[in-house]
Amino acid sequence: QLQASGGGLVQAGGSLRLSCAASGRTFSNYAMGWFRQAPGKEREFVAAICRSGGTTNYADSVKGRFTISRDNAKNAVYLQMNSLKTEDTAVYYCAADRTIGRMATTPRSYDYWGQGTQVTVSS
Repeated sequence: QLQASGGGLVQAGGSLRLSCAASGRTFSNYAMGWFRQAPGKEREFVAAICRSGGTTNYADSVKGRFTISRDNAKNAVYLQMNSLKTEDTAVYYCAADRTIGRMATTPRSYDYWGQGTQVTVSS
């Protein structure tokens, strides 16, 4: 089970930190990803992190502004979002991928999903 939290309303240029708590499985066995979905749009990749946390991958639209990290001791993955823009407004989802050796960027590659947390960036 994945539980995302930390969303909210923030002004453009501000920051938010999303958290995703995992339970029920061995967290370190999963690569983790963050996706987002804006109204009327498809779910899109934001960031991914490998099992150990040593390698990360970002969508071009968030590179340099967002940072994904994980704490395997706490069974948690985080998304630090800085310099937020209005176009970052979306529901953000965390997801877990049990396939070894990849950090996938497509939603269908992930096996488990959190419920989503709303991020709204105002101008």
